[in-house]
Amino acid sequence: MLSRTADHLFWMARYTERAENTARMLDVRLQNALMPQTAAAIEKGWRALLGISELEQAFDAKYDVLTQAAVIDFMVRDPDNPSSIASCLTAARENARAVRGTLTTEVWETENATWIELQQQLAGDKLDNSPSRFFEWVKYRSHLSRGVTLGTMLQDEAFNFIRLGTFLERADNTARLLDVKFLAAHDANEAGTQPDFYYWAALLRSVSAFEIYRKVYRDVITPARVAELLMLKANMPRSLVACMAEVVANLKQVSNDLSHDTERFAGKLHAELQFARIEDILEEGLHDYLVRFLECISELGNRVSSDFLVPAELESAQETTPETTPETAPEAEPEMVQEATQKTATSTQTQVQKSTTVPD
Repeated sequence: MLSRTADHLFWMARYTERAENTARMLDVRLQNALMPQTAAAIEKGWRALLGISELEQAFDAKYDVLTQAAVIDFMVRDPDNPSSIASCLTAARENARAVRGTLTTEVWETENATWIELQQQLAGDKLDNSPSRFFEWVKYRSHLSRGVTLGTMLQDEAFNFIRLGTFLERADNTARLLDVKFLAAHDANEAGTQPDFYYWAALLRSVSAFEIYRKVYRDVITPARVAELLMLKANMPRSLVACMAEVVANLKQVSNDLSHDTERFAGKLHAELQFARIEDILEEGLHDYLVRFLECISELGNRVSSDFLVPAELESAQETTPETTPETAPEAEPEMVQEATQKTATSTQTQVQKSTTVPD
């Protein structure tokens, strides 16, 4: 497969997954804000949400006061925020448009229809009047995109790169969510207040794990069990170990002469989760463990870019010729990349981290 094609497929999936994850977090935070609490607690909750995506500085630079409406506007439709839902769905559609010939008609039409409907969803005061309905729509479109991909695409390298992008992004989001929530719980304990049932239930609902928790443990919600479920349960779809299992499996399918070290790196990270015990992780320190995991995910994303996707130097060279960029000529035939001689440690989509850049 052409490296540029793989790059578009990889980032199409990542942006779609990121839009869904953002909608999940906003929806749960919105529901929590309806609970009886002080104004300071509500503001702290919204700031914690910005912290998950490392967007506090970008938000503060644009808004003088933190309010619910301002955060929702910033995280949903702000074009200057590369991690806003509108920016992510637009980027997903542009990446899909660049490789229409690789996707099935159903997958392309789903991505395109999502972008068209997005304009309608954000028009007028629909978002202000019913934000929860909008968040449900985003989740539904993401589910539809994944389902159409699974149901219509040949399970070849194109399919594998889509899945690889999905599960790398999901692992990153789950780890960030856990880290921020547990840090907030630790701060609450030091302040003499214990996070209650609704706090941990909201965390589980943000990753569709509330009912799963009840089925697995059949007992009260405890922080240790929440961490275990979202990190070490292989049959929990959004757990870290489940995401890494998919990453390892899809890397194996697209293996090339350059990727052996990357496969080994991913396999080691998966094995560490697979055979870990939550007691040992908590004893080491959950925050330290998750920070190290996020660093590994970032490194793994860089390795994937280096081994399979368009090298940064080639990307910058092609940007000087507008007719070859996906934005201006989506149907143009990309140049073949000789991966054996071009290896780089940076992502082709400029790896926008969660703040102003995308974490890998």
